[in-house]
Amino acid sequence: MGFTAWLIPLIITGLFGWGLACGVDVFDCFLQGAKEGLRTAASITPALVCLLTAVTMLRASGGLAVLTGFLRPATEALGFPAEALPLALLKPVSGSGSTALLHQLLEQYGPDGFIGRVASVLAASSETTFYAIAVYYGAVQVRRTRHTLVSSLAGDAAAMLMSALSVRLLLGA
Repeated sequence: MGFTAWLIPLIITGLFGWGLACGVDVFDCFLQGAKEGLRTAASITPALVCLLTAVTMLRASGGLAVLTGFLRPATEALGFPAEALPLALLKPVSGSGSTALLHQLLEQYGPDGFIGRVASVLAASSETTFYAIAVYYGAVQVRRTRHTLVSSLAGDAAAMLMSALSVRLLLGA
């Protein structure tokens, strides 16, 4: 067992020891933090339930396939493989759903092909935008997100286009 396996327990023990040495009621601080964490979890749960329901409905209804078919000509003209389009559309909404799609793409097309590489780069370079906005803004009770959604989705679109371009330029696919 290496040093890294002991690093986290050592840090936690050190923090507790330091708190005790400074006269801090460490247990009470821990309980207050846990209570605040539970309040935060309770406040963001409705947004997460709504988001997960919408993602499940989109996939189960075939809406994702319809949207992919509609956008296929545009993405192929831009050099982005249409097979990876469902991943690009689902990633801003659901991390676990997009991971499942990535797994399917890698099984179907392989990790070393153009589609697998583009999907891998896209999955690693984009964000679960709607989830992040729901969780972080919900936790601090922000109701008006202003330009966050538009700029985040622009970043996701840039990740989509650049994933195909970078795979072509760097890996020659």
